[in-house]
Amino acid sequence: MPESTHTTMVPVFGVRHLSPMGAWQLRRFLDQIQPEVVLIEGPHDAATVLADITRKGTVLPIGILAYSNSVPVRTFVYPLARYSPEYQAIRWAKENKKHCEFIDLPSDVFLGLQDRELKRVQAELDQLDADQCEEQPDSSEENEPAENVIQPVATRPSLYQRLAVVAGESHYENYWERNFEHNTTLDSYRQSSFAFGQQLRELDHDESQRAAENLVREAFMRRQIQETIARGVDPQKIVAIVGAYHAPVLTADHPAMTDEELASLDRLESKLTLMPYSYFRLSSQSGYGAGNQAPAYFELLWDALCAGELDQLPARYLSMVVRHLREGGTHRSTSEVIEAVRLARTLSALKEGTAPALCDLRDAAITVIGQGERTAIAESLARIDVGTAIGSLPAGVSQTSIQEDFQHQLDRLKLTRYHTGVRQEIALDLRENRRAKKEEAAYLDLHRSSFFHRLKLLGIGFGTEVDARQQSATWAEKWEVQWTPESEISLVESVLLGETIELAAAFKFKTLLEECTTVRGASHAVKIACQCGMMTAMDQARERLQELAAQTSDFDAVAEASSELSSVVKFGDVRRFDSAPLLPLIEVLFVQGSLSLYSIASCDNEAARKYVVAMDQLNRVSLEFHELVDVELWVAELQRLSDSDDRNPLLSGYACAILLELDALDNEKLAREVSRRLSPGIPADLGAGWFEGLSKRNRYALLARQTLWEQLADYVQSLDEEQFSRALVFLRRSFGEFSPQEKRGIAENLGEYWGVNEELASEVLNQPMTEAEEESLNDLNDFDFDEF
Repeated sequence: MPESTHTTMVPVFGVRHLSPMGAWQLRRFLDQIQPEVVLIEGPHDAATVLADITRKGTVLPIGILAYSNSVPVRTFVYPLARYSPEYQAIRWAKENKKHCEFIDLPSDVFLGLQDRELKRVQAELDQLDADQCEEQPDSSEENEPAENVIQPVATRPSLYQRLAVVAGESHYENYWERNFEHNTTLDSYRQSSFAFGQQLRELDHDESQRAAENLVREAFMRRQIQETIARGVDPQKIVAIVGAYHAPVLTADHPAMTDEELASLDRLESKLTLMPYSYFRLSSQSGYGAGNQAPAYFELLWDALCAGELDQLPARYLSMVVRHLREGGTHRSTSEVIEAVRLARTLSALKEGTAPALCDLRDAAITVIGQGERTAIAESLARIDVGTAIGSLPAGVSQTSIQEDFQHQLDRLKLTRYHTGVRQEIALDLRENRRAKKEEAAYLDLHRSSFFHRLKLLGIGFGTEVDARQQSATWAEKWEVQWTPESEISLVESVLLGETIELAAAFKFKTLLEECTTVRGASHAVKIACQCGMMTAMDQARERLQELAAQTSDFDAVAEASSELSSVVKFGDVRRFDSAPLLPLIEVLFVQGSLSLYSIASCDNEAARKYVVAMDQLNRVSLEFHELVDVELWVAELQRLSDSDDRNPLLSGYACAILLELDALDNEKLAREVSRRLSPGIPADLGAGWFEGLSKRNRYALLARQTLWEQLADYVQSLDEEQFSRALVFLRRSFGEFSPQEKRGIAENLGEYWGVNEELASEVLNQPMTEAEEESLNDLNDFDFDEF
């Protein structure tokens, strides 16, 4: 025991929460002391999961997850890896049949403190926003900084980072490993970590919430130690394993928490469960139960310690880098591994280290194996440093009902192999597999799709839908699946909504529907219910949509709703539901959209671009459901808009283009309309805006009409300089959407009209613009023509 002005209440072993050397030396310390009771820093109420942590079939890394029983859900995770000192202490106690318990604050107190702090921060942010809104700086003094505006300040490095810099290391991780993870001298780790904790406390002047929380935690841990001693256990037969920062204050000189103090702590009713964890998550974890940047590397260090081959770690690490490169098709020789090991040892010696640390191994790998290029071996380093390991739990181990149902669904849908931290793709064919003998197998992919969509509804990030190759096919889906600890947390949180995935999704959908106030949202809810395979919920959404549809005349919302419903109806046969109840709704929405078209066309160009999308959606519905909807009404309203001179010209032109596509506008009438719209008496922005709308669809039909391009050429020729500048903005935007092949066709049409060689006309008209021309056109885009 290092010298100290205080005497610890019991033998204390200070550790870093994920430290291979700490775990290795701790087991030897426990073998020497042979304690009757092992006390570990961890949630006090996690005693219920202690047996499951070391149960046969439990594969680390795992985490102890605490979550509140109320919304918003608060959570915290206490992760464990094979090389965690806490985990090895639990294993030692089990192997030696000794009592073991956690002595940190109960999870409901942790969550209560977290909840109070989050509310306090939010209140301060709200107050800051309110103050800034009330005290806006005077516009006449905008060059002077406002007193109430927070100016950016340089972030002060943490105490740990400052220690690393003093020691000549670029990062705290390097400092810790070099000084603590390679010294196998017995008891060196315990003494060094105790002294390190004392120095930290002497230098730390943090007055934040975290510092206050540490004081509360330490008082509670002293209370638990005193209670253990009070049960008649010899203090020298008790070992406390805590973070190095806490070790120096577990003494009788500091007061333990009283009953009154314990009763006064904020609490948030909570539950505990175990969850699979991942090395990827450990590499970015911070705070309570902190992780490290290279969990797979430290497991490699742990295995080397256990095998008594720590001196072989550099060669093993660098050989794995080369092996990974070779598997990817990049050859690297054994001699390069030997040279890299020598370089790593030399780099370590320059830092007066006992053995190469990870930073030395990385530098050697980049210099020799990567030949100076980090990018050449970046993927290999990530694989070996971080790894892809994800833990697992045997069936029935300390799980919530929704976790158990999730695992059951994975087994039922044959998705267990996708329950990993590695991203994988899965293509689904929702059609019946007629070769399958059982119905469950015949519709396996359909059930998988419903399962993925239910998880998506619940915000559980297991699957992400991506565009399938058959984008227009209703039977094809493609998902990228990857399981993460965040997914597990979201899954556990969902137990507040229901005991199974299906029940939770139904409750979440009910809440979503209650909050739905627009036709657009209700139609989307119908689609969600269909994709989730929740037919009862879809009926509820349909009724809600019907109710909202009778109260709205929002053109683009009605168009989007009718389009979304039409896509749902197309799912009918594939997703095995009766789509007939949706057909009357499509019919009603289509009529509403058609009748709203003319009135909404009195708008500016910004709104018109949104309405163009809505017009296209309604037109698709008229084509796909021509036997159901009132196509004649739609065509009549398009004709009315097309003929109108007092509506937005972009929309009038687009209506004309749709009529042309529907064969409801012959060449003679089109020619008359072009002549009328593109005449010298029409303002240039109106004429060019109309042409922009006309050219947004069915371009090959336009290219085939030579007279159209002749009329356009004459129109442009007739414009004076001012009108030409106005028209150029719209025409440039129109032709900017044409493909190179379409532009060549236009140039050839104009060449024929002008009586010049068509290929020469195409070459001249399609040549790149000069910088000066580009600049002039860009200036026109921002010019306010109303100032003329």
